[in-house]
Parts: sequence; C-alpha cells; structure tokens
Amino acid sequence: MKGKLFVLLCYILPMGTIFSQEIIPDNIALPRSTTFNLSLLSEVDLLSVNPKVDSIITNGIKNEAFPGAQVLVAEKGKIIFHKAYGFHTYDSIQAVALNDLYDLASVTKISGPLPALMKLVAEGKLDLDVPFSTYWKPWQGIKNKETITLREILAHQAGLEPYIVFLNKVIKKNNKLKTRFVKNVRKKRFEKEAYDGLYVKNRFKRKMYRMINRSPVSSEKKYVYSGLAFLIFPELIAQLSGMSYEDYLVKHFYQPIGAKTLGFLPMSKDFSNKIVPTEVDTLYRHTLTKGWVHDENASLLGGVSGNAGLFGTANDLAKMMQLYLDLGKYDDKRLLPEAIVKEFTQVQYPANENRRALGFDKPLLDNTSLPFSEAYPAPEVSPESFGHSGFTGTFVWADPKNQLVYVFLSNRVYPSRDHRKLYELNIRPAIQQVFYDVRHKLN
Repeated sequence: MKGKLFVLLCYILPMGTIFSQEIIPDNIALPRSTTFNLSLLSEVDLLSVNPKVDSIITNGIKNEAFPGAQVLVAEKGKIIFHKAYGFHTYDSIQAVALNDLYDLASVTKISGPLPALMKLVAEGKLDLDVPFSTYWKPWQGIKNKETITLREILAHQAGLEPYIVFLNKVIKKNNKLKTRFVKNVRKKRFEKEAYDGLYVKNRFKRKMYRMINRSPVSSEKKYVYSGLAFLIFPELIAQLSGMSYEDYLVKHFYQPIGAKTLGFLPMSKDFSNKIVPTEVDTLYRHTLTKGWVHDENASLLGGVSGNAGLFGTANDLAKMMQLYLDLGKYDDKRLLPEAIVKEFTQVQYPANENRRALGFDKPLLDNTSLPFSEAYPAPEVSPESFGHSGFTGTFVWADPKNQLVYVFLSNRVYPSRDHRKLYELNIRPAIQQVFYDVRHKLN
C-alpha cells in the first residue's frame, strides 16, 4: 500500500526515472532503463522521508544557513527524491526551482578536469606515477616540484600550498583595482571577462602560473588539501588533447550523458534556467555575484578553471555522479575504463592518515565507528563511497555499495561567506543519513 501511495504522488518519465515533487519539463531524466521498476527505497512510503528532510532544511533556512536549497537522491540510476526549498535570497522573491543553475565551486574539480585527466591516463597520455614535470614543463628544474607525481597531487599528498590569493596582486592598498591588470572596458590585451564589464589582462594567467611554479612545497608528505594544480590542469588538458578544455569536456562527457547545463560562463549561453546568486562581493566586483564564478582565482582566469567555475543543475550533476557510480559507463556508452574509475575512487595513502582518493573526497578512515557529530559525511556511507564539497554550499556523493547518488545544492555564501551554519548544523550529512535510515527499515 505504501509503495502504491508513493507512485500516485510521482510522475513516471518515459525512460523509467521517478521525480518526486515538481517536474520541470526541460529537466532531462537519467536515461537508464526503459522498463519501470521500483527501486529499493521506492518500495517504502517516501512520505516518511519528506518531513525529515523538510525539517532539516527549514531549520537551516531559519538559522540563515542558506536562503534556499535543493536535494536530489537517486538509487540504482532512478531519481527517487528531488525537491526544492526556499528562495534565491532572503527577500523571498525568487523561489528555488528544480532546474536552477548553481555555481558548483570545488565540485568543479571532480566534474571538470578530473574526468579529462582520467581519460588521458587511460589513453597513456598521462602517467600517475612519473614526475608531473614530465608533462608540465615549467616544473622541470624546480627542486621542490620536479619529482612530485600526479598521484600525489590528486591525493593532496604533494605538500603544495593550499591556496594563493591572486586577488592581492590586483587590488591596491586603498582597495582600488590596478588598471594594469583589470579594466572596465574590453581591449585587445584585456579580453578575459571576470564579471560583467570587468576585464582581466590576457597575460595575467601567466603571472598566476609563475606564482604557482615558485610557491613553496612542504618537505613533509602528509595530507594537505590544495587546489593550486587544478588552476593549471585546463592548460595541461588542452596541450595533451589538442582541444580546448571546455570543448574536450563537452565532447567526451557532457554531451554523451546529456548534461546540457554543465559548463562555464552560463551568462554567455542561452539558458532559460534561473541562476542562483552567490555572495555580495565587497572585494573587487562590488555587487551581487550572479551567473559569474564566485571564486576569485577562477574569476581572474576569465571564469574557466579547474578549481571552480562550473555551473549546472542538480539533475545534470547527478548524471555525472552516475557515470562514476557505474564505473565509467552511462547507459550503453563506455566513456571511461572501469579499472581507471576504480583506481581514482580508492583511498591512496591510508598509512599517512589521508582519506583522499585521486581528486575525489572519501569518508573519514574510521567513519563507520564515529558518532554522527564527528563523522564525515553521513556515518553510514560505505567506505567505497566518494564525492566532493563546494565552498558555495554544494555537495555531491556517490555510494557504489548502496547504489545511491546524493546531490545537495545551496548558496550558503549569500549574502556573505561568513554564514557558516551549513557546517555548524551539519545539514548535508544529516539529510544524507535520512535515506540510509529508510534503508534500515527494509532490512
């Protein structure tokens, strides 16, 4: 009876995908099976899930963890829960819709450069265990970098600096922009648009690369999260593939899986989707950042980077995670070798107390034994699971053992990045855990 009640409240798409709540006509379903079969979680009354998730999100909005959010959960390739909450901003004017575009922040890392690197490794154009300087020539002859491997970099085990604030090179002490680097009008040498009417010098990228090349490296090999190499990965991908970074991603990944909204610079594209704003920038854009990448380093690269800059819908992001969950296969299309996906999603340096896989985040090494308040992410995700979080309030996770994909999207940095209740209230793991609790009722 419960299963039947749930079906009555859902819309069954032709290809068998279930959407709970509102259905957006141009939100393309995960193209899995043409035969409709209720997934395990769908066999119970998911009305029991709604009030729990609603309560967690409502509490988050009440405490200004974010003005709005959305949650998508897929099991065995079928979307079983997708619901939007709240508004784009606290003025409650624009309600969140299921096909809204979000700034994915660091989720870009595993949805942009990482699949490209995986493919290049599979093709023998990259080797995880030879010096990265073999491919990135500027590191040749630099004592502290010439022996670092791509494996160490992707596992955040290389000792690289966590972050460089390149914006410091662009802003004067009086907070005015240095016009030798940034202009308010497009010129021949200033063609990279960082924001509407804000153009960065074309050669500023070289300055960023030089600073990365000269940055210090820790002699102690331990887990330190660093996004620096992700700033140069797009250039490396272009060199090795002979295609632009963006074109490579579209051709080999986004187009084959039907992820039409995944991409950079959404303001330059003819999307009907609303774009969720991020922060009111008081540093150098001096306005609400909307439709342009929030991350300042990616912004100074013209919005196209490997550390941030990717925008997309929850549905399209779920497709990318489903590709990984199915070990490089999407429907009947093999996009990545199974062995490569398995290698990239495994913990690499557990002896060093490093939980990371290659590019992907992983659960804490002792996650299953920890109480909820100390676990990351939800305590009952499997050790085989993987994903990534984003600074703007985004989060994706795939669990191969339980065949679950979890997508959480929010703009927690609105109106300011000082809003940290998303972390303090442990909202993302709490919602994730709800769906594991439902599974327990079936066993």
